Amino acid sequence: MLARIVSGGQTGVDRAALDFAIATGIEYGGWCPLGGWAEDHPKPPGVLVAYPRLAETPGRDPEQRTSWNVRDADATLIVTGRHVGSPGTERALSVARELGRPHAIVETADPAAVSAVERFLAPFDGDVILNVAGPRETEAPGIYTEAGELLRRWHTAQAWRISGGICAT
Repeated sequence: MLARIVSGGQTGVDRAALDFAIATGIEYGGWCPLGGWAEDHPKPPGVLVAYPRLAETPGRDPEQRTSWNVRDADATLIVTGRHVGSPGTERALSVARELGRPHAIVETADPAAVSAVERFLAPFDGDVILNVAGPRETEAPGIYTEAGELLRRWHTAQAWRISGGICAT
């Protein structure tokens, strides 16, 4: 299971992951730019009001946040939609490759997306710290909802599997 979800607090996939963690009682954290900067919260304290467990990087550059979240996680799940890539998403993938960190890219519209997440996380023994990354809402309209739904479907499938088919969450 997930020990912790880390993400940077940006609109879109990051927020979907953090909100999913909060809703399901999974610990959350991660790095955000100095001042809690996000595109919809450019002034301090920014996203730290809604996500006080995030830590600020020393600088305002979002690349540092992205790099540190990949670095500090056991694995990175990159969630995309039917949209073009984004600079932050590409940065997360690049850093994961550079650091040799396990990573997977899952498209929300793929009918096998939940299975892909399950296969990706299956090799981890015990609890895993998972960085969840992907495009901002302005880069991929609707990705917040799509990513949140994917995570909820995966969580339901996990609960069902663990309970031997008895759980109806």
